[in-house]
Amino acid sequence: MKLSQFKFTLPDELIAQYPVKHRDESRLMVLHRKSGKIEHRVFKDLLDYFEEDDLFIFNDTKVFPARLYGNKEKTGAQIEVFLLRELNHEMRLWDVLVEPARKIRIGNKLYFGEDDSIVAEVIDNTTSRGRTLRFLFDGTHDEFKKGLFALGETPLPKNYITRPVEPEDAERFQTIFAKNEGAVSAPAAGMHFSRELMKRMEIKGIDTTFLTSHMSLGNFREIDVEDLTKHKMDSEQMLVTEETALKVNRIHDENRNICAVGVTVMRALETVVGTDGKIKPYDGWTNKFIFPPYEFTVANSLITNFHLPYSTLLMLSAAFGDYDQVMKAYEIAIAEKYRFGVYGDAMLII
Repeated sequence: MKLSQFKFTLPDELIAQYPVKHRDESRLMVLHRKSGKIEHRVFKDLLDYFEEDDLFIFNDTKVFPARLYGNKEKTGAQIEVFLLRELNHEMRLWDVLVEPARKIRIGNKLYFGEDDSIVAEVIDNTTSRGRTLRFLFDGTHDEFKKGLFALGETPLPKNYITRPVEPEDAERFQTIFAKNEGAVSAPAAGMHFSRELMKRMEIKGIDTTFLTSHMSLGNFREIDVEDLTKHKMDSEQMLVTEETALKVNRIHDENRNICAVGVTVMRALETVVGTDGKIKPYDGWTNKFIFPPYEFTVANSLITNFHLPYSTLLMLSAAFGDYDQVMKAYEIAIAEKYRFGVYGDAMLII
């Protein structure tokens, strides 16, 4: 497959700038893989397509306030710092992106907060935009993290959400079951689930389990090669517990439906599945890049949002739902004015 095969024209007005008022009232397009049939529903109708003892697998990653604004020593120039991941607790080392990168060199100090309560020193260049910062802070690690995150902003994707961050985003750019902190973007498919919908699932006897896959900016990084086999995904940290592995394997053996809630869940499952079709507990990293054609082993349904052109998220969706069918569904979504992006509408591929 070529990058250019994932080009389509998306009108700006279809990129969702805000979430819908109620999580489970986004629109839902249902794509039937075998027949190519498409239905238009509301997200809370989702359970019409599942039975007792089916299994939903959710990503319980938690987004942290990753975007900070600091000032460079001496010049006072404002610098945007995007926290990617903590490298070392004790030394308070973080991988970050900085803008404008050309102004930031090794040895520079950056000051954060109205009273410059947190100071960081640039100790390494990792990429053209990337830096390693050592934060200078006298208190405990918990005090440091609390202070750092208090200064941070919800990391909405600036490349397509063009409005300022608002207080409500702290709660809405997060699933209701977010638990394990470490993501710089929200698993969008999971954000459609409300407490009421989860309760209805429980009443219907639909089973649930969780894994953790910390979404990185790699999901949104532009691909700069036409030949997709040459693209390298950024690594993402993930965790599949023994309890989750046992439950998924049992449901799989019983030939029940397994629904991956989001492309991060699907990628995590395909990372840890063995040649016997069973998944294994895992605590580590994945840089698996899935694009058509691809044979999936574990889940037989997928919930995902409508993604932007050229995105790796769209590529995985097309690999699961059939390239031609998914691209046709996207044409219909645009004609029907579905909302795209992390705050947009959902698609169920069954």
